[in-house]
Amino acid sequence: MNALLNTLDLPHFGDIRPDQIEPALDKVIADHQMVVRTLVETKPRSFAEAWMPLERADTAIAGVWSAVSHLHGVADTPELRAAFVAGQARLVENHLQVMQNEGLYDVLVALTTTREFAALPEADRAAVEHMLRDFRLSGVTLDAEARARFAAISVELSTLTTAFGNAVLDATDGWFEHVEDAALLAGISDADKAMFAGAASARGLHGWVVTLQMPSVNAILTFAEDRGLRERVYTASGTRASDQGPLAGRFDNSERIASILALRREAATLLGFTDPAAWSLATKMASSAQEVLAFLRDLGRRAKPAAEREFAALTAYAAEHLGIDDLQPWDVAFVSERLRKARYAVDEQEVRAYFPVERVIAGWQQLLDRLFGIRLVARADVAVYHPDACYYDVTDETGEVFAGVYVDLHSRSGKRSGAWMAQARPRLNDGNVRRVPVAYLVCNFSPRTDSNPSLLSHREVVTFLHETGHCLHHLFTRVDRPGIAGTNGFEWDAIELPSQLMEDFAWDRQVLQDMSGHYRTGVPLPDALFDNLLAARQFLSGMFIVRQVEFALFDLLLHLGTMGTDPIEVAEAVRDEVAVVRPPAWHRFPHAFTHIFGGGYASGYYSYLWAEVLAADGFQRFAEAGLIDRWAATKLRDEVLSRGASRPAADSFRAFRGRDADPQAMLIRHGLTDDAVVTR
Repeated sequence: MNALLNTLDLPHFGDIRPDQIEPALDKVIADHQMVVRTLVETKPRSFAEAWMPLERADTAIAGVWSAVSHLHGVADTPELRAAFVAGQARLVENHLQVMQNEGLYDVLVALTTTREFAALPEADRAAVEHMLRDFRLSGVTLDAEARARFAAISVELSTLTTAFGNAVLDATDGWFEHVEDAALLAGISDADKAMFAGAASARGLHGWVVTLQMPSVNAILTFAEDRGLRERVYTASGTRASDQGPLAGRFDNSERIASILALRREAATLLGFTDPAAWSLATKMASSAQEVLAFLRDLGRRAKPAAEREFAALTAYAAEHLGIDDLQPWDVAFVSERLRKARYAVDEQEVRAYFPVERVIAGWQQLLDRLFGIRLVARADVAVYHPDACYYDVTDETGEVFAGVYVDLHSRSGKRSGAWMAQARPRLNDGNVRRVPVAYLVCNFSPRTDSNPSLLSHREVVTFLHETGHCLHHLFTRVDRPGIAGTNGFEWDAIELPSQLMEDFAWDRQVLQDMSGHYRTGVPLPDALFDNLLAARQFLSGMFIVRQVEFALFDLLLHLGTMGTDPIEVAEAVRDEVAVVRPPAWHRFPHAFTHIFGGGYASGYYSYLWAEVLAADGFQRFAEAGLIDRWAATKLRDEVLSRGASRPAADSFRAFRGRDADPQAMLIRHGLTDDAVVTR
């Protein structure tokens, strides 16, 4: 049997081969199309007959594709990539055929007019209403010619965005620097040197190899004393997949960016929107691009004075103490680390020694138990796709398994960069079928070596808790309609609420000490070091905020088209407005900006800041109750995490907090409260 077709069980990764993808899709797409034909022909009027067959067919397709797309992200091969690209195009084409089917649309519209529908549970009604909205956003009401063009655009966009991400992955894997002189790595910790030595050994080389994997880049830019090495790594990273830098033209995303933007604009116009931003915002909390621009510019205007003071302090410190009279972007992380150490006695290498990954995971489990009363039970009998990965059953206090999670924390070749959560399996409660929700939790921390453990920075601990928040949103769902359960269908500009709220627990003394244990002695993080970390929490907050505003404005203005469509020109114009660190003219950050050109954040990167308003105020509910508070956690679980998109995110937040979000909480989080009132 084709291993991909057993979608009710956990994926049998050891049995999945690239040549199984096409026949698996043949089967589930054919079944899907048969369901659609039957519904159109029979025109059923009950929820059980009109909705459930369609949901089952959708779930089968998602079950096949979640395993394929996950493997593409964490264990890519040329054969898998080719099958993934072909399969993705087929899925988009089938999806558009279904979502543009007027007969099926009419069946669901008729369902909403029945007396039975009005009496259905909230989640059932929301699932149908969400799909009807998506029908309209897929062009079902267009004339035949426009519908066909919209479908063709959608398939082409899928192919282009996948190719964009592949180019970034190839460019990341395509560059490395072989280091044979140990003096070049002055300032680098033994653990990071071991990582570099492992990368060299994997290539059959002696010495050390610096790559563009994020743990490697961060280690060099933050700690390497050799300024030339920092510049070379910064250059290679900042020009990935572009027409500049050491691999200029090899994986260039320039034409893909232009095509993606043009096609998004054409698709938006076909649907009657003024621009791609308006199309994107049709499914978000924000009411208009103007509202978002006002929010971003207000925030940037209030943060920029602090950012300018911070950058001036970096410049002065670099000149006075480090002999750097012309502070450059490749110096900023290095100088920041030195200044932070000087001001707050926080040495990142010292901090990392207290966070071996095994201790972090143990403390993470303890935190989840204290907050939510859940336990993670390792399962050695579940198939995984790489030795780095493991699987946990998630149980309640009675021992009942209500969810599961794959955890994969280390960087490696063939694995895309960044950190993310993805759905492995949805919650199902359909007749005799019962299945718990399962998530993937993926990060890119430094790998273990024979001589050194994997040590996490405090920033990486924060990242781990961030992705945990996304996982909890999926795992805690009580919604039986997969299309609106967990993160599915949840407004994108609120999607970061649970993740950013969980980040704040990384700033609690007891939580951090429970997640720590020196890799040599096992001693938890000392109080004095925690106090120094806490004192340094808002270090360079202004620079962080204006950088996020820069990314968000770039994304939105590029899709609005009011400043043109050349990404480099738009980036420069945005920097004129908000930036304090100015990259060189050859820098090509858009070419590796996978969030908006290869992911789901197009016209939506602002979501990180928008949702932070919700998260910062939401966390105050815990702070007011003493922080590790079971009642507050239960309220969050019941009113937000378990509800999915069965009701608007604003309503869920209001039910949790008892009121609308107070924007001031985010400013307090970043220490930007002096005479500051952020508006939305």
